[in-house]
Amino acid sequence: MFKRLTEWEGLAGAALLGAALIALGWANSPWRHGYEAFWHTSIGIGAGRFAIAAPIELWVNDLLMAVFFLQVGLEIKYELTAGRLNTPRAAATPAIAATGGMIAPIAIYAVIAGRSPAAHGWGIAMATDIAFALGVMRALGPRVPAAAVAFLTALAIIDDLGAILVIGLFYAATLALAALAAALALTLILIVINRAGVTRLWPYLILGAGLWGAITLSGVHPTIAGVIVGLCVPGRVRRKPDGDDGNFLAVETHPDAGGDSPLRRLEHRLNPWVNFAILPIFALANAGLGFHDLTGGALLAPAAAGTALGLLIGKPIGVFGATALAVWTGVGATPDGMTRRTLCGLSLLAGIGFTMSLFIAKLAFGDRADLVEEAKLAILLGSTLSATAGAIVLRRR
Repeated sequence: MFKRLTEWEGLAGAALLGAALIALGWANSPWRHGYEAFWHTSIGIGAGRFAIAAPIELWVNDLLMAVFFLQVGLEIKYELTAGRLNTPRAAATPAIAATGGMIAPIAIYAVIAGRSPAAHGWGIAMATDIAFALGVMRALGPRVPAAAVAFLTALAIIDDLGAILVIGLFYAATLALAALAAALALTLILIVINRAGVTRLWPYLILGAGLWGAITLSGVHPTIAGVIVGLCVPGRVRRKPDGDDGNFLAVETHPDAGGDSPLRRLEHRLNPWVNFAILPIFALANAGLGFHDLTGGALLAPAAAGTALGLLIGKPIGVFGATALAVWTGVGATPDGMTRRTLCGLSLLAGIGFTMSLFIAKLAFGDRADLVEEAKLAILLGSTLSATAGAIVLRRR
């Protein structure tokens, strides 16, 4: 029973929403000063010269979110090799829709922010929160065709890939070349053991821990380590010949068709931890917005206006327009069972940008707490309105 519950996307979205509401309530309660104090409490691990101390918030955003990005990397690899995106034709329409859904919000934000101090936050509104979006769709039950759920899942996965590239390329700090070289060496070792047929998970996880440390010291955000490890974990099933002695080198492999590969095993083990521990903890640490600190014109500030309009208007225009263009030109095709109204509702749900948007806002604005708070306000408002509008449109199907 518990296993079936943890595999239901609606419950994952509910857990994330519940954590966000608790964070908002805590940040606006008489105990609001304790909210900031708790997440800024420093915790150390190790001893002596090898001790590392950092605020709890940093452990959440750098370490726990690396595990979330590991799951994202696993999902991306599976979909590209054995899932919904494993052929160019299958990937064409959601890839085009996702591209439009990233370009339009970025363009809207760039126009609004211009050359203001908020200009660096152009990536905040580009990604869809798959847990929330699928949670809304699942809550609507049979009103949403299965093809629409699959389409939104594929779109969100490609969105995540785009966000990962943006984080790695544009939101890195000053680079330390020695640590970056070490990270590159560890990445090459991961690729080599994958090509050699190593199917045990522990070598990938141990090397991944070292990769996380090297990338942390390099100046690139350490969550990228999770993606690299996810892409290197084998997605093929091992076949043992007669008399196999149990070593971890695969002798014969075939594409994963039944969920038996190391990739799928690790993904299934991580899912409940990510959905019901890591993401809710992330929401608790980052969704707390003290409304008492906001001025009346906070929503008109460039960071807030650009983010809110990017999610609420840019996302649906980009997704719907790009999909329509792909179908009209013949490059892509509308999935079976999807009408224009369904596509419109789905495009609105793509404007739910909670988790990745909060994450990029922290990276983009760093110590500028005022800009982070403005972006948070816009993310909460834009995501809520997008979810409401999408649910209304799909409910009337």
